[in-house]
Amino acid sequence: MVIINSFEEYESFLGKEIGSSEWHKIEQKQVDDFANATLDFQWIHTDPERAKTESPFGSTIAHGYLTLSLIPYLWKQIADIQNVKMEVNYGIEKFKFNRPVLVNDEVQLRAKLIAICDLRGITKVVIEANLDINGQTKTAYTGNVVFLYHFN
Repeated sequence: MVIINSFEEYESFLGKEIGSSEWHKIEQKQVDDFANATLDFQWIHTDPERAKTESPFGSTIAHGYLTLSLIPYLWKQIADIQNVKMEVNYGIEKFKFNRPVLVNDEVQLRAKLIAICDLRGITKVVIEANLDINGQTKTAYTGNVVFLYHFN
């Protein structure tokens, strides 16, 4: 894990990969819990028996937005941004879902700092986020997440 204490320390990663999270296994319970929370009960996500025979993947798959919602959890395994009064999720840009994540797949977030600027004392960073699937060459998604940090 990388520890970042200031704008200058953050800036030193510009153009570089900051790191990767641990592998996280997507389990059917997590997919079902997400379906219950979002009221999205499409069989491709929640019916393993039907998915075995009718899905082109032979398995249930995670909701795309479930995998997207893993970013804060996995990001905290990559970087510990310290000395801040507040952190704000500012947005997402240029996101593309490239490949479905099957139940029982393991995923890992890779993060690269592609932009950083000082907005009158507020640090704005753009992180290229790639969600890798263990054993696959194509990422589950790629895109940019934008954070604002109010350093002390």
